[in-house]
Amino acid sequence: MAATLVTDDGVPIDAVHLPAPAEPDPEELTDAAPPPGRSDLALVVAHGFTLSWQRPMVWSILRRFNHSAGVVTFDFRGHGRSGGLSTLGDKEVEDLDVAVRWARELGYAKVAAVGFSMGASVVLRHAALRRGVDAVVSVSSPGRWYYRDTEAMRRVHFAAEKRLGRAFTRHVLKTRISPAGWPVPDPLPPAEAAPLITPTPVLIVHGDRDIYFPPEHGQQLYDAAREPKELWLLPGFGHAERWTDDALTDRIAGWAATAAATTAAP
Repeated sequence: MAATLVTDDGVPIDAVHLPAPAEPDPEELTDAAPPPGRSDLALVVAHGFTLSWQRPMVWSILRRFNHSAGVVTFDFRGHGRSGGLSTLGDKEVEDLDVAVRWARELGYAKVAAVGFSMGASVVLRHAALRRGVDAVVSVSSPGRWYYRDTEAMRRVHFAAEKRLGRAFTRHVLKTRISPAGWPVPDPLPPAEAAPLITPTPVLIVHGDRDIYFPPEHGQQLYDAAREPKELWLLPGFGHAERWTDDALTDRIAGWAATAAATTAAP
């Protein structure tokens, strides 16, 4: 079910709902099958920078998550068919917030936010600033802003800060970036948001082969967070959606279901 949501600051957000799966027949379950579904749980999934819920690698993850729970996802502002301009993680908290509220309106008793890369920084900041979720999963988030120590992140900064970079990103990557930059002071950094999430359970997933943010970023987030928290530092794992296979998707869904079940009703 597709919908256009409108954020509190007036940006139309292209969103989609994949309803929770029916209870599986126990006789059809195999060792290779994903875990049984939870009809009361929604995973609200936040994509990475320059992506969209319609991109094949994102859609594959969404469909796999949908074996285990209902899924609500959306395109951030400036991405896909959503309106507005990307602010690279600042005002995107508004986009996630309207999607979380939609999941509640759809009747889900439990909502877990799962974010990748830029989306991972947004789910951490949203849980700290807006709350409203029962569990948080961050995959490949930066720990801090303005990181430029990798070639990949220097390209991202060029795309955001230079007119030529923004033009390339708009026409080639179909992502519209605001030229205004961030307000002063800077938005709350992910590592400063992390300790404010408690008592909501938080999972930090990071790879030791991340070409954007080295594993120290995942460790920084985990060290800053308070219990209940968990860190999966994955050997051989790269960055965000591109490296997320079915096994990791199922593992994240299982963690989210267990963690969300431990939280009190909002």
